[in-house]
Amino acid sequence: MGAIGQLSFGVYRSGQLWMGGRKPETITPILYLPTVAGGFVSTIVASALGYREWGALFFGAGLFSWLALESIIIHRLYLFEELPKPLRPTLGIQLAPPVVGCVAYLSITSGQPDAFAQILFGYGLLQALILLRLLPWLFQQPFAASYWAFTLGVAALSLSSLRLVERGMTGVMEKLAILLFVGTNIAIGSIALGTVRLLLRGKLIPLPTTGDRSK
Repeated sequence: MGAIGQLSFGVYRSGQLWMGGRKPETITPILYLPTVAGGFVSTIVASALGYREWGALFFGAGLFSWLALESIIIHRLYLFEELPKPLRPTLGIQLAPPVVGCVAYLSITSGQPDAFAQILFGYGLLQALILLRLLPWLFQQPFAASYWAFTLGVAALSLSSLRLVERGMTGVMEKLAILLFVGTNIAIGSIALGTVRLLLRGKLIPLPTTGDRSK
C-alpha cells in the first residue's frame, strides 16, 4: 500500500512538473522526495520482503529520476540567486540520493559489492564533504525543524558503509564505517536535542506573521 501510494503521488507530482511554469527560485532538493526517495525506499522494503524483482523496478524509477532532477537542481544552485536562509537546510536532502541509492542497490544484489555500489557511495561522500564545507553558510539559518532534511542522507551514508563492510569490503572502508557511524550519531542526536529544545520553548512550529494571517 505504501509503495502504491508513493508511486501514485510521484506520478501525479511529476506530471505537474512536466507541464512547466516553475520559477527557478522554487527549485530545491525537495523535488527528489516523491520519485527518488520513494523509489529507493520502496526498493529496500520490497527486497526485504522477498520481492526483489519489484525492487529492481523501483530502483530503476528512482535512479533515473535522480539523474534527471539532479541536473535541474544543480543548474539552479549554480546560476541563480542563492537559496534564502530558511530554505538552506533543504540542501541536506542533496546527500540522500547516492547513499540511499547505494543501500537500495545492495538490497537487490548479492555477493561482494561491485564497482557501481562503490561509485554510488563515493558520490555520496563527495556530497557530504561539500555540505561540510557549506556548514558556516548553512548555519546562517538558526536551528529549525527544517534541519531534519539532513537525517535521511546522514543515516544512509553510515548505513551504506556498514553494508559495504558487511558484504566483504575491508581496509579503509572498515575504518571509514566506524567514523561515519560515530559522526551520524552525533549529527542526528544534535538535531534531535535541538528539536526538543525548540518544542519546550514553543518555537518548533513558528506562528505566521501578521502579514501571513491577513493573506
